[in-house]
Amino acid sequence: MRSRGYIAAVIGAGLLLAGVTLPVAYLVIRAMEVGPAEFQALVFRPRNLVLLRNTLGLLVGVLACSTLLAFPLAWLTSRANMTGKRFWALAGVLPLAIPSYLMAYAMLAMGGNMGAVAQLTDWVMPRISGYWGALFILTLCNFPYLFFNLRAALLTLDPTMEEVGYSLGQGHRQILTRVLMPQLRPAFLSGSLLISLHVISDFAAVSLMRYETLSYALYTQYNSAFNRSYAACLALMLIAMTVILLIAESRFLRRLRYDRVGSAGPRKKAPAALGKWAPVAYGYVIVLFLISVVAPVGTMIYWALKADMVSLLPDLRASLIGSVMASFPAALFATLLVIPIVYLSVRAPSRLTRFIERSTYFGYSVPALAFALGLVFFSLRLAPALYQTLFLLVYAYTVHYMAEAMGPIRSALYQTSPKIEEAARSLGYSRIQAIFKVTFPLIRNGMLVSTAFVFLSCMKELHLTIILSPLGYNTLAVNVWSFIEEAFFAEAAPYALTILAFSGMFVGVLLLQERKYA
Repeated sequence: MRSRGYIAAVIGAGLLLAGVTLPVAYLVIRAMEVGPAEFQALVFRPRNLVLLRNTLGLLVGVLACSTLLAFPLAWLTSRANMTGKRFWALAGVLPLAIPSYLMAYAMLAMGGNMGAVAQLTDWVMPRISGYWGALFILTLCNFPYLFFNLRAALLTLDPTMEEVGYSLGQGHRQILTRVLMPQLRPAFLSGSLLISLHVISDFAAVSLMRYETLSYALYTQYNSAFNRSYAACLALMLIAMTVILLIAESRFLRRLRYDRVGSAGPRKKAPAALGKWAPVAYGYVIVLFLISVVAPVGTMIYWALKADMVSLLPDLRASLIGSVMASFPAALFATLLVIPIVYLSVRAPSRLTRFIERSTYFGYSVPALAFALGLVFFSLRLAPALYQTLFLLVYAYTVHYMAEAMGPIRSALYQTSPKIEEAARSLGYSRIQAIFKVTFPLIRNGMLVSTAFVFLSCMKELHLTIILSPLGYNTLAVNVWSFIEEAFFAEAAPYALTILAFSGMFVGVLLLQERKYA
């Protein structure tokens, strides 16, 4: 079994890595076609240095602001004696249901002379733009990634070390900086990595805010002159930033070790009394909820009520069908592809199987815009029949979001004892029959959750869709983007709310996963 598993693992790893790395490798080939001297000139253009500085400045700003929003909320909903902690935890996760282009659309539709605020109150709310606009939008969209990690960590931390610190005369500030924060470092790193990957790959929010970053320049280059060598250089710069972030996070985590003494699970810590700070705490969570959820959703509903639904309904229906036709096959394929990978990594752990498992995350970590551009170059040169086909779009969805299907299936498989398969084999079943008849039914819920994860992520995906979708192919995301660019806020609203409804399902699945920590 072990040799067959390893052969299957090698084949699977080869196909998977080829599917992810071939488009990226072609970006390198496309960029180097101009020659070493010209390639160096393209990379070190003064404009590129400005774009890199803008991208790094935005990344640092979003990480700092996300920490300021996420950590207090995580502590309040996990450690404080706050009323309605589950609701406020839900409020902290709900912004994940609003993609950056929808958040940017809502904020633009609120401001200006004809914005929702001006029409409702006669006060003209200034429209945000530039660096501060991009910082505001991307912080609201991404801080839940850090909040989710920090809250899960705080709920599972053993309070023993904090109690020892207090017994030694340490104050609240010393406990926070010397005891709590070091233990939360893995959660900070995981959440910060997710935020960083989203920030450096986002072109929608920065484009609508008119703030130039590497991803914005890459999209502009593709959408206008399309100097392929220069576009490839920009894409490689984005990929290089991603690789540096992944290496840095891996090295930081490798040095960390926070083992608990003893085998017992962590004790629950008594909730901290807010006392005189209670009004500040409730005011904080209420304002955050209003800004990150109520305001954007309310704006979309306001403009949807002004839309001509009779004329928009046929196209809305066609767009919904188009989104489902691309998203459902991708979700199904991604789930089916990761099952053997997860099975081998859990049942036959080794360096090879761990490498295969980690390789699935490469497609997720490559910025979507750069990956899409690599697929465009690759298909035009080697498989022109695939260019702008539904197959290529489904393929891109599958490879890019395959990593999201790993977690639920892995968790379900860890909870399934291998002795059940051994018992089935003792009754005369082959290994494959035992897996299909015994293991699959036991991990069915994990498979369904994985499929839901990928499906709902694909439904709101814009970066891959706008570049790879076939000509004339309608999806919800592409229609929202088209209307937003023309400032048709009422027309964009029904499509935006439909995406929001599906994204809400994504958050619901996420909260079901989180319940095991509460």
